[in-house]
Amino acid sequence: MRLNAKQIAACTGGQFLVDAIDPSALMTGITWDSREVQPGWLYVALPGERVDGHDFVEAALRAGAAGALVMQSPGRPACLLAREMGAAVIEVANTASAITDLAREWRGHLRGRIIGLTGSVGKTTTKNLVRDVCAAFGSTVATRGNQNNELGVPRTLLAADPETAVVVVEMGMRGMGQIAELCDFVRPDWGLVTNVGESHIELLGSRENIARAKAELFAALPAGTGRAFLNLGSPALGILMDAGRLGERPVALSGFDGHPDGAAVELYEREAVACDEVVWAEDVALDAEGRPCFTLCARDRADEGDLSLFAPVERCRCALALTGAHNVDNAVAAAAVGFALGLDLETIASALGASVPEPGRQEVIAARGGFTIVNDAYNASPDSMRASLATFAATDVAGRRIAVLGDMGELGSFAEPCHAGVGAAAAEAGLHRLICVGELAASIAEGAAAAGMDAARISRAATVADVLEELDTLLEPGDAVLVKASHFMGLNRVVEGLVR
Repeated sequence: MRLNAKQIAACTGGQFLVDAIDPSALMTGITWDSREVQPGWLYVALPGERVDGHDFVEAALRAGAAGALVMQSPGRPACLLAREMGAAVIEVANTASAITDLAREWRGHLRGRIIGLTGSVGKTTTKNLVRDVCAAFGSTVATRGNQNNELGVPRTLLAADPETAVVVVEMGMRGMGQIAELCDFVRPDWGLVTNVGESHIELLGSRENIARAKAELFAALPAGTGRAFLNLGSPALGILMDAGRLGERPVALSGFDGHPDGAAVELYEREAVACDEVVWAEDVALDAEGRPCFTLCARDRADEGDLSLFAPVERCRCALALTGAHNVDNAVAAAAVGFALGLDLETIASALGASVPEPGRQEVIAARGGFTIVNDAYNASPDSMRASLATFAATDVAGRRIAVLGDMGELGSFAEPCHAGVGAAAAEAGLHRLICVGELAASIAEGAAAAGMDAARISRAATVADVLEELDTLLEPGDAVLVKASHFMGLNRVVEGLVR
């Protein structure tokens, strides 16, 4: 972001409580956490349930903030300090909305390609892979962590410079219309939907409705210059295309498929989906630690005017640092973006291989006790639970496999069967022990028992302390323990307890 106080006031409809000493001086960053403030940044005072950002305006100014956005006067001492330091204090009707207003204004200054990305599972992992591939193309800014909501999305745009080559914007949603609202100011050039699963089914009621909500990203792509990246192996492909109006408008199509069964190529070559190009995987295998290696394949049309003509298939061997066969799909999605940017497969494969997982997402930790922890406790859905269990089952473990699984949120009336289905997957994963944490996870225990897992190997725990107590007597050198649940369960504390 490079906006001065006058521009900020104009685009947010704000009024100056304190004028900047130099109204033309550019503010070069934004935060609503006073501890993050750097000299020259804009501080935004957000009201919260437990903490009110207006109480920290003085701290932000002392840290070097060049301006503060507020919804009410921060008080005489803060205003006097702002005058002393030459900083602006601007009052707006709603500071959260003002962040969106700033992003909308700043979007017009960005000359690089804006890529919107969403999906039910694997958004953040795929975003990181896309980020790392795009970095081989040029300067790249991407959503930090999983800051994919009404605050994180505008912050991603505001973190970019006009010269940034690619901006990768991860978009989350909880209901219909929310991605459309984000796209209204993000104005993505390209859009990628990773997959459609059961996350948010509580609010949307069916996978079909989830697909329609995700397709709002495709519907927002500009005619003539837009490009949609399609998961050709997704059962929701038809809904995504129809709801995204991809057959009605001149939007370029790129296909990808991480399932090595030839479906993507078959769809492509018989023109069932009129993609300009397609990227897929062949010869997929997992190493002893569950990391995929595969042949990355790509092909495009030899003549855009004649869809029956194909260029030769390009191939390159690729090995991921990430674990799990499901990450092949995420990797080929990112590869499709790189291929559309014009990168060669060797460059793409190198970038994919160098990408590492974030903490809490299939993070493998060697504990001092001689056992291994697979920390996947950041979040969970039925699809990601099954994928994590499958990866855990495919990993070489010298000792025993133990899974600590907790509640999954946002499933509503579907919670019981979804948790029971995860239990059935756990029963097939070759576990020595299954520890279920939380009220909803009782259905995981029941589902595992119903699927044939020995009841003596299934236990329930009410608290993190209960889990740690059981693991303390259970774990031995060579064992591996998987920890996974929705973020609100706080099972990261199990991981912290095990590594102490």
